[in-house]
Amino acid sequence: MNFLLIIIGLVLLIFGGNWLLKSAVALSLKLNISKVVIGMTVVSFATSAPELIVSINAALNGSSDLALGNVIGSNIANLGLVLGITLLLGAMEVSKGFYKLDWPVMMIASALLFLFLSNDNIITQFEGILLFSFLVIFLIYLLKTQKNEIPDEVSENETPLSASKTTLFFILGGLGLWGGSELLIKGATSLAQDFGVTERVIGVTIISIGTSIPELAASIIAVVKKEKAISLGNLIGSNIFNILAVLGITSIITPISLSDQRLLTSDIYWMLGISFIVLPLVFIPKKFNLTWKEGSLLLIGYCIFIYQTL
Repeated sequence: MNFLLIIIGLVLLIFGGNWLLKSAVALSLKLNISKVVIGMTVVSFATSAPELIVSINAALNGSSDLALGNVIGSNIANLGLVLGITLLLGAMEVSKGFYKLDWPVMMIASALLFLFLSNDNIITQFEGILLFSFLVIFLIYLLKTQKNEIPDEVSENETPLSASKTTLFFILGGLGLWGGSELLIKGATSLAQDFGVTERVIGVTIISIGTSIPELAASIIAVVKKEKAISLGNLIGSNIFNILAVLGITSIITPISLSDQRLLTSDIYWMLGISFIVLPLVFIPKKFNLTWKEGSLLLIGYCIFIYQTL
């Protein structure tokens, strides 16, 4: 029964995330925003929505380890699993904005999370406000620096949706995410109790992979459509949103306390390590180019993480 709840919950999250993504991209196309900005902001926020809803729900239900494990595990999955699989499907050129802005902001956000947790094992309301404020500053800077870019032409299969369809997808997406998170949390916590597995393990494995599926779907679609800028921008942006928006907003609503120390002694180091290693991979052996070789390395690293977690 718990497995069924988890599966139905994940299916609702995937559909909900996809519907929200459709409405978000349709809206940004109407506003003539460039694809790089769409990838780093609109798509990232839409694909981070499952993590946000699940984390808020988990924290309010007293399952803080589930909320933290979900975000930390999702950040590891985004770069190890999603980027790894995406690179196996095709090589990816990386823009200079990656090391000038995107990657440094992701590392600063990751370092802030580590600092707040290692200080007193809790993300307080004030720390949540700091995280969210950092996100707002980042977005304002991003939009200001990118506003002079010429918006990309809309391809034939990206015909803007009507206002009514955009609204409908937005509502359906929101309902799917809410219903899916309710079932997922209920099934996951019960499953953890039944098998004597900690919430942390469920959070960094089953739930984090499940909530990373929208990122995987968005990245594969971007590769198929040869829109690699959206793909990498989406993943880096999603990791930034996961920490600054998901944990920021969640801790503003209710403080997030850490119970399972392995989140701090193991999982967060994996997150920091896999986030850091993307930078040298972008420059070695060929500058600003990621291939199946780098993808294989990331996937192997992710498999090792899952193995040692279980």
